[in-house]
Amino acid sequence: MKELQEKVKQLLDNNEVEMVIGWGKGSLPLISTPIFIKNPADADQLIFDSTCRNNLTTYLTKDRRRLGKKYDKIGIIVKGCDARSIVLYVIENQVKRENVVIIGVPCQGIFEARKIINITDGREVLEQKTEGDQVILKGRDFEIKVPREQVLRDCCLFCRYPDAPEYDHFIGEHRGEIDVQDEFKIVEDFEKKSAEERWNLITEEYSKCIRCYACRNVCPSCYCNYCFVDNNDPQWIGKTPEVTDNIIFHLIRNLHLAGRCVDCGACVSACPVNLDLRPLNKKVEKEMKERFGYTAGLDINEKPAMASYCENEKQDFILG
Repeated sequence: MKELQEKVKQLLDNNEVEMVIGWGKGSLPLISTPIFIKNPADADQLIFDSTCRNNLTTYLTKDRRRLGKKYDKIGIIVKGCDARSIVLYVIENQVKRENVVIIGVPCQGIFEARKIINITDGREVLEQKTEGDQVILKGRDFEIKVPREQVLRDCCLFCRYPDAPEYDHFIGEHRGEIDVQDEFKIVEDFEKKSAEERWNLITEEYSKCIRCYACRNVCPSCYCNYCFVDNNDPQWIGKTPEVTDNIIFHLIRNLHLAGRCVDCGACVSACPVNLDLRPLNKKVEKEMKERFGYTAGLDINEKPAMASYCENEKQDFILG
């Protein structure tokens, strides 16, 4: 952490950046908060640990009008999935690479608050610390030690790329590409079910959706100025949380994210009704990988699968 703070101070002191977006200590022990550092002296507020769940790259697109007018050069601290979002932004002409200084950090996985709530039976955690592969959770009347993997986001348990594929500075030791087993098991288990079983699971899950659009709002790849669900002329889908409209919303959103989702887990963590959004996300990711050999955000010089064409691509989905 000290190395990160010193690097940010150096960048600001040397006027290499005008502002750095990072994480600071939150008001709760399990959640950090995004912070914006403009003064080198404030760099001591920066942290990076398993509580840093926000994908900070959303500030580069959803706040780009405000930030772009005020700052010509922005530094940003990124995990592997976050950096892949920036790669997509550059490819999609949303961000100019020369205007962003990317500071990579080696991610060991991010805590999932819901898993911790289940482990503590809803009791308030006042303190947490990590000792090796164990996490210690402390409250008023309890102290629980659990394996670290039991409180990590599901996406982190199957993360193949914890390091930033694109960066200007890297703090700490590279973890490299991880040999992940059963990366798409959640999809394969779903595909084994009958059509009726799949439909029943889908309708049961998406009937819980209240259409708050938290998943869309935190998603780094949902940066359209005007979303299709907000359109009234024509009105593509209904505005109320009726199950068929909910399904249409999530299906269309996933099609828009085809070849662009980096599996950062922001949508899952943001959902207030605990929708299991990953099976659909991973299904589309699996199709992109199998049909086009493409994984989002790994190569800044490679066009996304849905924005390019090769004559030898598989076309069985068209030809039947």
